[in-house]
Amino acid sequence: MATVLIDKLLEACVKQGASDIHITTGQPPVFRLHGRLRKLETKVLESEDTVALMKSIAPERCQRELQEVGSSDFGFAYADKARFRVSIFKQRGDIAMVLRQIPNEMLPPEVLGVPDIFTKLCMRPRGLILVTGPTGSGKSTTLASMVNFINERVDHHIITIEDPIEFYHYHKKSTVNQREVGVDVPSFSEAIKRALRQDPDVILVGELRDLDTIEAAITAAETGHIVFGTLHTNSAQGTVNRIIDAFPGQLQEQIRTQLSTSLIGVLAQTLLPRIGGGRIAGFESLVVTPGVANLIRENKTFRINSAIQTGAKFGMMLMDDCLFEHWVNEKIEMEDALGKAQDPDALAKRIATARRQMEEGMPLGEGDLEMDEEDDY
Repeated sequence: MATVLIDKLLEACVKQGASDIHITTGQPPVFRLHGRLRKLETKVLESEDTVALMKSIAPERCQRELQEVGSSDFGFAYADKARFRVSIFKQRGDIAMVLRQIPNEMLPPEVLGVPDIFTKLCMRPRGLILVTGPTGSGKSTTLASMVNFINERVDHHIITIEDPIEFYHYHKKSTVNQREVGVDVPSFSEAIKRALRQDPDVILVGELRDLDTIEAAITAAETGHIVFGTLHTNSAQGTVNRIIDAFPGQLQEQIRTQLSTSLIGVLAQTLLPRIGGGRIAGFESLVVTPGVANLIRENKTFRINSAIQTGAKFGMMLMDDCLFEHWVNEKIEMEDALGKAQDPDALAKRIATARRQMEEGMPLGEGDLEMDEEDDY
């Protein structure tokens, strides 16, 4: 019974293009479609339904972990149609699950809207590239796209360290080895240290979740590898601060120096509903030029936003400028842009000014696409 039901749910999820399936007692299954939650018109799930659904897909080790610690994560393939990343957990003594759909096809970076400069940074011989943003902002999709970009073009050894493995990569021009934390290796930091002995060119670290992992990733980037990592930060400037603040005070100066030489780019992203359906990504891109490296080294990270504003020729852009462009190009609604903006008041003013200019038939000047540069302290 449960397997029939789970197959129907997965099939419907893939067909409708839902990003997530929520399963919990007391209501029917729920799909997240284009960022909004939609209840399915089927029966309300009872306690035994959610248990049966969980048992139909969860491996034994995850069922044990669920009993021991109250939650577990794993990935599985649904035929050859899609993969799902699953989180099972207890709530009010019952079982609940969230299944995130991971599409089978990897879109090229340009289709996702990834700034061109990042495909160039990928091809560098060494350095740390961070892709950041809140949960569900498409970081995994962007990283998979960049890894695939390398895989199709050069003969590298790529090692990914993930929890759980999301996108499956096949050997194309490169050799790809994917290690799952908890299955193939006990922790992220252990996997990075081991990876350095496995002749890698590229290392992808699913999540920089603790001090040891961050340290190991920076060391790997310094020793001649391209390292990709993710953090749950909303801006490029915030990302640099978060990494430095993860270290105790006496180590921060040393980390600032290491980061200024190893970090080559930060891509912060968010997802917004696209006018006409689907979703579109907003990006903030920081490229670590010698000037930006100096700001990091000299503890002047508060000036990074100004550097991004004036760094358009290097491929840099602030999130709010990207959102403004999406609005001007009629890809997103104003409310959605303001909801994801770093400075909603300033963006609202710019949009109001642009609207007035459009109504008066004036062309939007170059200046309207760039923020005022008042915050260069």
